Amino acid sequence: MARRPTIKDIARQAGVSESAVSFALNDRPGVSQDTRARIRRVAEELGWQPNSAARALSGERAGAVGLVLARPAHTLGVESFFLQLVSGIQEVLSAARTALLFQVVEDIDAECALYRRWWAERRVDGVLVVDPRTSDPRPALLEELALPAVTIGEAAPTGGSGAGVEAGSGVGAGAGAGSGSGGVASGTLSSVRADDADAMAQVLDHLHGLGHRRIAHIAGLPGLAHTVRRMDSLRTEAARRGLGPDQVRSVVTDYSDAEGAAATRRVLAEPRPPTALVYDNDVMAVAGSAVAAELGIPVPGRLSIVAWDDSALCRVTHPRLTALVRDTAGFGRLAAEELLAVLAGSPPGVRISEQPRLEPRESTAPPPAHTES
Repeated sequence: MARRPTIKDIARQAGVSESAVSFALNDRPGVSQDTRARIRRVAEELGWQPNSAARALSGERAGAVGLVLARPAHTLGVESFFLQLVSGIQEVLSAARTALLFQVVEDIDAECALYRRWWAERRVDGVLVVDPRTSDPRPALLEELALPAVTIGEAAPTGGSGAGVEAGSGVGAGAGAGSGSGGVASGTLSSVRADDADAMAQVLDHLHGLGHRRIAHIAGLPGLAHTVRRMDSLRTEAARRGLGPDQVRSVVTDYSDAEGAAATRRVLAEPRPPTALVYDNDVMAVAGSAVAAELGIPVPGRLSIVAWDDSALCRVTHPRLTALVRDTAGFGRLAAEELLAVLAGSPPGVRISEQPRLEPRESTAPPPAHTES
């Protein structure tokens, strides 16, 4: 096994003392600019990298940030959102020579335990927190640990109606991250946010404009803040158009294709089934489209379908699915930039991501006249 180069190796190659090497590599005074440049050149030629454990013990940065997902592992395999999000995060971190420590855990308690361990071991300089909950212990814990963090998403609205929604039959609730260019964080944690309220308004504008009056929202996990916001927004936008809970409602799932298909089958079996379905991700939308085909329900002839997240799946499915298009990788870049800014000493802030836009495709059309009579 090849031996890792050490400070002693650099000193010998550069013809200087080990203390001079330490000064040069840690940006401390005590060596000339020419000597500093020579030492760094030799270090690069030898492939030297700082020992992260030693740097942590000395109080220096670990050179890494953490990202934990507390979701069922089977729901992540085919969903493109997190892959795009991580690609944007990694793009920024790579340029800053900062590593991403990524882990999937079974639940929120395991995530909190992991934060405590990372903090005790000084494994990360900060963390990116995804999937804000309606009842979320993580912000208080991170503040207690004084571990820098950026929340990707907005906390649940106070008094939101996500509670009490039953899987497969819940009547909806949901929405509203604010819009704007940014601002000051309400607590000690920064956040990056998307405007779910406006996105849902775009979806309802499109479907209502086509003539749909019976709409079902196949939503994600009920404990997530953005699920609550989307459900509340759907209800608000429906009421604004004179539609009641007997016409427009939400059904919660675990985001998987299996539960998306099962929820679709249930709502389409009702005596007065919806004429339009809005899915919280691309995977469930494609699964729902397959169920409609299996049941002999033409899309969009008798059923219109909208996917919340656009992806290649939406564009290669026949018919191509109407979807909300957003720069998910850009969302990740924004979060990583904010965390690096906080680590550099900036105060916590709020950044608003680029507004999603609805792209109508072949999966949405006016409903048959008799279905809305």
